[in-house]
Amino acid sequence: MTGLVMFVVALFMLVIGFPVAFTFGAVAIIFGAIAAYFELSQDGVVLFVDWFDEFMSMFSMMGFRIYAIMGNKILIAIPLFIFMGIVLEKSGIAQKLLESMGTLFGKIRGGLAVSTVIIGTMLAASTGVVGASVIAMGVIALPVMLKHGYDKGIATGTICASGTLGQIIPPSIVLIILADVFGQPVGDLFKAAILPSVILVGAYIVYILVISNIKKEIAPPMKNIEISVKNIITSLLPPLVLIILVLGSIFMGIATATESASVGAVGSLILAGFYKKLNLKLIEQASIEAVKTTSMVFGILIGATAFSMVFTYSGADGIVEDFLTSLPHAKMLFIFLVMLIIFFLGFFIDFIEISYIVVPILLPVADSLGINPIWFAILIAMNLQSSFLTPPFGFSLFYLRGVAPKNVTTIDIYKGVIPFILIQVIVLLSMIFCPELYHLN
Repeated sequence: MTGLVMFVVALFMLVIGFPVAFTFGAVAIIFGAIAAYFELSQDGVVLFVDWFDEFMSMFSMMGFRIYAIMGNKILIAIPLFIFMGIVLEKSGIAQKLLESMGTLFGKIRGGLAVSTVIIGTMLAASTGVVGASVIAMGVIALPVMLKHGYDKGIATGTICASGTLGQIIPPSIVLIILADVFGQPVGDLFKAAILPSVILVGAYIVYILVISNIKKEIAPPMKNIEISVKNIITSLLPPLVLIILVLGSIFMGIATATESASVGAVGSLILAGFYKKLNLKLIEQASIEAVKTTSMVFGILIGATAFSMVFTYSGADGIVEDFLTSLPHAKMLFIFLVMLIIFFLGFFIDFIEISYIVVPILLPVADSLGINPIWFAILIAMNLQSSFLTPPFGFSLFYLRGVAPKNVTTIDIYKGVIPFILIQVIVLLSMIFCPELYHLN
């Protein structure tokens, strides 16, 4: 019972705004002390010395676990991919892509929105950093769409959804973290995520084309534009080469995910030099941002490790496992219940907390039910992508709100993302019911 209460307390503290890493660490220490007391109180009067020994023994392996976390080679890919994303954001690659794709698709209804989805896909496949993608497209694409008469909802919704594709399209930070949690090769998760990503992008484009032709006033075609084949080729070729270098080296077995991340980091610097944006200030900014984000991830992971130790000590993991395995039609009901819980938690807390706290609790149950770990991981990744779009705390909404013009309200952004959230839910359901279509069974 202690473990379940501590989970609720931790969730409450996160919702009211306490720092994530400190929340998990503090809750673990407080409830660890309580759990140690109740464990000893079953045998009678609790002496302070006995309680202290029990409390210390509970955390006796903490140092070894921290050392193992810091030596985890999979997680080394995170700062490298973040560094790559920041460099590409500052190099102007998104602006050149949007200008070229806008001229290519601008003459059709919804063409600018379709261009934004395609650019978001390319940025996701070459950076994997959601914040960089949303901010870049918010600064560049949103004013252009509004200028050409686009409805605020479809413009903001397209930018948020497209920028969030970095959560599911490799090289995704989410997939790297889930690979670590599931104990699966990163390359296997990257390969498994390709087809769901393509179908999701296709669903976005189909929705935009259909709705813009039904409601002709929300996404009118651009007028008086000239197509330059040279500009399109020079804008598309560099990022495509980088994508091939990063993902191709993994899929062909030439490099691990960590090694390909280093290739991507160097490749981003070469691209920045190609666009004449490479300088010491750019390298410094990208390095600082990479260190900040990586420190946050590792801080949360250490706090989550302490939390999971106390949770397991209290026996709460066994209670959760017994409940979930006792459900009728356990396998499918378990999947639905887990997806619903993760989707709900995504409204309030970040994907990193969900990955390191909630998912490890569920893994023993999934394993006992014989659920394919790759399929389960991709379902969770697709679900976690929704957490960036769901109000009130979706990060993509905040990123766009920060760079959007004053005439675009927060309500406009909220309304705009709803259709794209529904599309993600539909794709997620198709992955649950028809895994064979995605080669995930």
